[in-house]
Amino acid sequence: MSSGLADNVRKFRRAAGLSQEGLAHESGLGDEANRRYLVELRKALMPPVGLAAPLTDPGEAGDLTVLRREIADSDALYQADRYGSVAKRLPRLLRSTEATVAVAEAEERQQAVIVRAHALLLAGKYLTQVRQYDMAYYALAEGIRLARETGQTLTTATGVVGMCWLLLRQDRFDESEHLAAVTAAEMEPRISQASPGHLAVWGELWLRVASSTVRNNRPQEAREARRMAGTAASALGKQFCVFGQNWGNFGPVTAELKVVEDLSIADDARGVLRRADDGLLSTKAISAYGNPGVNSWGRHRLDVAKAHVTLGSHQDAMSELDQLRRNSGEWLTHQPMARYVMSDLLASRKRTLTQDMREMAAHLGIKH
Repeated sequence: MSSGLADNVRKFRRAAGLSQEGLAHESGLGDEANRRYLVELRKALMPPVGLAAPLTDPGEAGDLTVLRREIADSDALYQADRYGSVAKRLPRLLRSTEATVAVAEAEERQQAVIVRAHALLLAGKYLTQVRQYDMAYYALAEGIRLARETGQTLTTATGVVGMCWLLLRQDRFDESEHLAAVTAAEMEPRISQASPGHLAVWGELWLRVASSTVRNNRPQEAREARRMAGTAASALGKQFCVFGQNWGNFGPVTAELKVVEDLSIADDARGVLRRADDGLLSTKAISAYGNPGVNSWGRHRLDVAKAHVTLGSHQDAMSELDQLRRNSGEWLTHQPMARYVMSDLLASRKRTLTQDMREMAAHLGIKH
């Protein structure tokens, strides 16, 4: 969404007295359960604050080992696109980690704060994905602050990767680039001595620099950033995704997916299809290097679907969209690009729509 359109939507929402959840309801977006979860999540993240303390029911302190496992399990649900399950878990986790910090003794307090930071970063990740940007910013900023105050440089940098993603989602390209580049410079590793997590976060930061510059029509800087990300990916040698050590799933396959994404942004449909299933993206290479993140792969297949629509191959585009709906149906409904691709297909279709086209339009909330 362009900044101008975003501003207009924000003004309309405020004039109408609607929260973001309310606007989603009025627009016919999201089901009742998800709206309820978002309301509870907002209460947990942003409780009313009075003279003495937050005016809300406190959570129950928990065992740090149990909380770490629950947060990691929730992240696994996020990676599997089970957003409703994540949203249902997060309010209790946020309240529990806050309560645990409040009662922790001096020796355990730092560990409790780190666990709290991880819960906040997970909340920021989920909220960015479902485009609840005000809550996402609060969660990410607070998670970064706590990680920084406890000296957790890698966790802090991981949160910065998420913050840069949020800024990208808001078309704040200059800010995203600057934040990612400065952090990458501070995090630059000695390749031969760096841990896999350090290499992965460093590479993810360069991906954010590249994504910002390519969208800001600065292809030379984008290519250099992609090269740096490729250096990190090559040093890793395989895909890496460990909760608490990096933001998502990073490695050689992810780095190549983003190169193809640049071709899609440049409207090079033939270039996208030429590289979509070749080289590092071939079945053999993925088997050797490991699977990329589900979301990154889904975005890649949307690039492929877009290329097919551009070249008039409607059925090939539908095959891609149908596969995504089967594998990542909930994720797909949160992707504006999926709606753009389907809308373009419907607009350029001269023959009668097929049943799968009608069903896909309905799934994405597109009127035709």
